[in-house]
Amino acid sequence: MTRVSLRSRSAGILLMTALALGGSGVPVSAQADAERLSTAKTLFFDRKYAEARQAWEGVRASAKGVEAEAPTYWVARCSENLGESERALREYDAFLALRPKDRALVDEARTSRVSLAAKLYKAGNKGHVPILRDALSSPSRTVRYYAALQMSGLDADMGRLAVPVLRQILDQEKDADLVDRAKLGLMRWDPSALSPTASAIPPAPARAPAGTAPRPGRVREAHWVHVRITEKGGTKPKVSINLPLGLAEMLFKSLPDDAKADLRREGYDPETFWERLRKLGPSEIISIEGDDGERIQIWTEE
Repeated sequence: MTRVSLRSRSAGILLMTALALGGSGVPVSAQADAERLSTAKTLFFDRKYAEARQAWEGVRASAKGVEAEAPTYWVARCSENLGESERALREYDAFLALRPKDRALVDEARTSRVSLAAKLYKAGNKGHVPILRDALSSPSRTVRYYAALQMSGLDADMGRLAVPVLRQILDQEKDADLVDRAKLGLMRWDPSALSPTASAIPPAPARAPAGTAPRPGRVREAHWVHVRITEKGGTKPKVSINLPLGLAEMLFKSLPDDAKADLRREGYDPETFWERLRKLGPSEIISIEGDDGERIQIWTEE
């Protein structure tokens, strides 16, 4: 299966610029002002975005028909890099309204719109939610996946909308990085999707009597980590998470310093906690009492 390459600011911009400006990807008429076009390219590569935008506007002013497509895109890109999000959205809309032929630039513009809408949403401006919603049903897999991953990092309203596409990534894609990012989103908004069976929530195993030696036999290899969080005095867990062992390890090792400090305050050494978890027997549970009296139970399963 073809790998889906999601939009990357650092690497993608150089690739897209080369494709768009290299002469074969963007139809710039022979009558266009060659000096002005060269100036626009140079200014953009030098990250002088205000001057580059002005230069691209000049190129666009002298272009006609299909020749105006690429300059319109790069005007929007300059505005985005200048942090002028609302203006950049309008300019990307103007580019898409031209119905451009270059599908790579179209996908790049659409993912840029998603990125800007998500950024504004985080800042409290929810006026561009339709951009995010519409992107989830885009015919472009790149745009659809990018929107789902961006929305999974927002609040519950947006994150839950992204769940069907995140599940789609999990079911259909083979790219390990893409799948891991989808799992991170599902862990937040639909952890049941990561269970061995989505509908089954296994109960915590019964504790072994104190001093009971483990049964002899083959070495047990855990494949799943289960977490249950129960409110003080409660009997049913308010949070149930089942994670593949590899994903759980990745998440644990990426814990921020303040979370590791919390573990230390509870008497657990973050440097040895994971190894302790991996070595749990089939009836052993790590139980942690939270600050508000909640009970956190962690155990592993084959």
